[in-house]
Amino acid sequence: MQQELRLHGHVDDTIEFYATVAAHDAECCHFYERDGETLRIFSPGNEMRLDREGLSHWGNGGTFCEYMHGIDCPLADLLKPEVRNRLIFFGASYRDNGELVFSDATMGQLSYREIFEAGHAISNCFFFVTGSVYGALQTQQEGLLFLLGKVLKRTARVSEADDARLVDELFSLLGHRSHLYLVRLINKKHKAYHDLFRKLYFTYRSIPDDEYDNLKALANRLGIEEHQQQRIRIAVMYAQRENKLVVDEYRAILTSCHHKGTITRQENARLTRLKTLATRNKIPAALFEPLDHYLKYEKMVDREQEYIASTREILSSLLYESQTFDSSISSEDMVRLLFAKKQAMQNRDYLFDQILLETSKTCDERVHNGADVALLERMNTIIDYFDHYESSAMEINNLAFMVGVRIDEQMLYIIRRSYKALERLQKNLFSQLLFDDLLKNRFLGTFGRKKIEYLRNALDVGQPMTQLYNGLRTISENESMYSLMLDALKEHLRSKHARSMHWREQRCLSHEIEMLLQRRGVRCTPFPEGLFHEVLINLEKELFYLQELLPEIITNADADMREDFLLNSGLDRFYVEELERDYLQRNGLGADLLDNLKK
Repeated sequence: MQQELRLHGHVDDTIEFYATVAAHDAECCHFYERDGETLRIFSPGNEMRLDREGLSHWGNGGTFCEYMHGIDCPLADLLKPEVRNRLIFFGASYRDNGELVFSDATMGQLSYREIFEAGHAISNCFFFVTGSVYGALQTQQEGLLFLLGKVLKRTARVSEADDARLVDELFSLLGHRSHLYLVRLINKKHKAYHDLFRKLYFTYRSIPDDEYDNLKALANRLGIEEHQQQRIRIAVMYAQRENKLVVDEYRAILTSCHHKGTITRQENARLTRLKTLATRNKIPAALFEPLDHYLKYEKMVDREQEYIASTREILSSLLYESQTFDSSISSEDMVRLLFAKKQAMQNRDYLFDQILLETSKTCDERVHNGADVALLERMNTIIDYFDHYESSAMEINNLAFMVGVRIDEQMLYIIRRSYKALERLQKNLFSQLLFDDLLKNRFLGTFGRKKIEYLRNALDVGQPMTQLYNGLRTISENESMYSLMLDALKEHLRSKHARSMHWREQRCLSHEIEMLLQRRGVRCTPFPEGLFHEVLINLEKELFYLQELLPEIITNADADMREDFLLNSGLDRFYVEELERDYLQRNGLGADLLDNLKK
């Protein structure tokens, strides 16, 4: 009959111990004695001593504990998800080639600070065995590794408060004449801090300030070092069920990448997405940092454009096999995707569309193979938002940069429908995506700016469609008339006048231009005197630039003077650059004279 004897006591106000012996005749065992303040636990050839300074040992055996998440963990153990525990045999060491070797030098002494620093912060076990292994200590240690090593590395019972089932599991692997001796040391101060933090974290997740002050007061009163507090907090947070599911999935992906020696962009997107979802679910980033450090994330990752990486990250959540947490595409995610789409279009980056196509194809295949049809619905929603953006961007850019663009109600309906869809997603999103950068564009012309500003204001106030249509048509017609009038005026001045017009001659000139336009089939009744005046003023600015400023700018390479004129004249930048090219060509000058000024 297997029997167990257990001795429980306290070394001091910090260290508590449980000493257990298991054997078929345990009632006959005399396995301990006290000598003053020293407790001696012994068997033939083996001994452990506990005193106020620490633990000393000789003979066979070793120490083991549960791995705390975030402590130094050998890479070989980190890569094996089934390994739970840290195991050290006395007298064992690793050679440079990774081979484990044993010696007879098993004697040693450890302070309690060393024990709870190198091992678990709260609970650590020591053991030795008689009756199952014989010979030199080196041979005994090799035998114990063969008998108990695999179980000690993997058993979940190391973390249990009661050692009964752990002892049963280990003793069942030994011979009938064996005696198993197990000593568990517990740091009572660390345990008190652990228990309070666990209670607060599992209750609040985000611990209130007053409760956290109580936690800090306890740590100060017990004299717990800051780094030990941090180790305990990380271990508790990892143990929370939802946290553990996310971190373990992250570890599984990173471990697979480590075996290959590289992280693909798709895998990196999944890892980043898990961190994003962790933040959304209030899972601390500190739980991922040890894995990144020990598995060398930074050395493996293949960096790419931020907006492409962000796209991979968000779309990857559609492809998770198991939905252990909410991984749906949120409104915030969709906004990030739209800005990534905008950046890809500006850069003419077709990789964005390739990622979208691959994700859509994978979703189709999974639904075809039996996945929930909601997967396709989510994908279609994303594509719909992209369509809203793309179609509106095309029409708005045409309005901004094309002279005489045809304005019809169908185009305006497309823009208004997209405006409403994007505004439901996030307030002012349509303007941020389609208007803000456009209005900062230095090459946006005067009439293009008028059309865009009118459209933006009309959409914001919900202007009726008819009024919106008529307003844009008026601006577009004025833009076309301005171009016709400018061409006619230039031609007329070249043939009839050799100098600038005096203001008294302007009325006569306007009548001449009206007649010229009518002969060309342009209807302008009544004649737009205001627009004609604007054309005349701009033409005088043009002549002044070509005759006075541009020669000086070229001679002195004065980029500031050129930029000042472009900013303050009100003339369109595209138009001025055409004038400059024509000037250089007429005067036999190289186009490179202005290239550096433009840069």
